[in-house]
Amino acid sequence: MPIQRYAAEEWRARSADRSDAGGTEEQREAVRVICTRVAAEGEAALREYALRFDGWAPAAGESWALERPDLDRALEGLGEDQRSALELAARRIRAFHQAETFADVRGPEGLELLVRPVRRAGLYVPGGRVPYPSTVLMTAIPARIAGVAEVLLATPPARDGTVAAPILAAAALAEVDRVYRMGGAQAVAAFAHGTEGVPRVDVVAGPGNVYVTLAKREVFGAVGVDGIAGPTEIMVVADRSAPAHYVAADLASQLEHDPMAWAVLVTDSRALADAVEEAFTDLAARLDRAEVVRAARCCIVLAGSAEEAIEVANDFGPEHLEIVAADPEPLVARVENAGAVFVGPYAPVSLGDYMIGPNHTLPTSGSARFSSPLGVYTFLKRTSVARVGAGGLRGLGEAAATLARMEGLTAHAHAIEVRSDD
Repeated sequence: MPIQRYAAEEWRARSADRSDAGGTEEQREAVRVICTRVAAEGEAALREYALRFDGWAPAAGESWALERPDLDRALEGLGEDQRSALELAARRIRAFHQAETFADVRGPEGLELLVRPVRRAGLYVPGGRVPYPSTVLMTAIPARIAGVAEVLLATPPARDGTVAAPILAAAALAEVDRVYRMGGAQAVAAFAHGTEGVPRVDVVAGPGNVYVTLAKREVFGAVGVDGIAGPTEIMVVADRSAPAHYVAADLASQLEHDPMAWAVLVTDSRALADAVEEAFTDLAARLDRAEVVRAARCCIVLAGSAEEAIEVANDFGPEHLEIVAADPEPLVARVENAGAVFVGPYAPVSLGDYMIGPNHTLPTSGSARFSSPLGVYTFLKRTSVARVGAGGLRGLGEAAATLARMEGLTAHAHAIEVRSDD
């Protein structure tokens, strides 16, 4: 398959707008209706949409949720290899996220910043054709480390109401309290507003399709969200030392997710560009998901230098950035905008998706310019505390009242001055 090639400046102009997360007007309107109806009608609307889109809703007297004994049974029933892999991933994810320490902050003169977890988190894990136990670990483990009292998870069920055993087993390892058998925009709306059978949460986190993404945007304000995700992205910055077949494999690995995905090689070596294109074309024809890979967006950007290549990456702000170079560390030091960085030929994004430890739920569509990966802090909030005595009031009151009057807020000034007068 031919891969588009661009010079660095031409690429910057072509890649400036990534609005895939916005969906179509038809999709946006459908999600608005779903969220509005679930908020207003609760359980009745949730059941209607669950039957329409998931093909299942609980029978009379049956719950949406699977409880901890159900999760534990799934874990016990896993094969030894699968359980061992999940346990290793869980240990590494837990160890990395435990390093994300957040403590109360004490300022001068009785000032303090309190850091507290949300009470209840609702995690979304995609389901349907394939299970994503890795996403269970990546979302639930940070929530537990943050101290969230109740961790709930939603995932689309099969048409008989069952949930894939790997998802339930991972939920057991990550200490999820309950798994709710519901998917799509209606699941996000149920978590955001609550229904008779689904409790309202404080934060909704986790990846999903365009309908899940639009629903998170729609309910934000009624509930916190971790971010608004677009299609997955990988950018590889590489010099002539990079193994071309490694780079081609990594580009293809992310493209198999979604025909809207991005895979970009940025290099100052025309020889590497030629070799990667040849290797990628050969590989793409042999992949199980070849049609998806061929439909996605793959291109090569030729930069004048390694430094310019990093500037291209900073402008793009990729979800995943690989740096494969003879001397990578100076390039790593120049990275400003990326969801996650993978350094060297033996650190593919695929390894990070499952096992390295940092989170795989990352900012996309250029939002790495201002946002961060999902982590412990996703489930924490901060509250300031101020203690002011009579002496502090005397020192601050006159200036504060002056500022209040500058803004025309005389009642604000009075609330200060009445104390000063006393």
